[in-house]
Amino acid sequence: MQITLNGKPHEIPAGTLTVGALLDTLPLAGLPVLIERNGSALLAREFAQTPVEDGDSLEVIRMVAGG
Repeated sequence: MQITLNGKPHEIPAGTLTVGALLDTLPLAGLPVLIERNGSALLAREFAQTPVEDGDSLEVIRMVAGG
């Protein structure tokens, strides 16, 4: 299955996959992130229920604090 992840083509296994499961495969797993799917922001509580579908465009942004 082909998606766009942070502006670059990304291949993921076909089948039922959620944003949360995809996030677990990335080096950002466990870190606070913001995710936008096809132009719409997702709440963290939605990650586990939101499916990733062929052709989706996802932007994953790590949240950091600073001053």
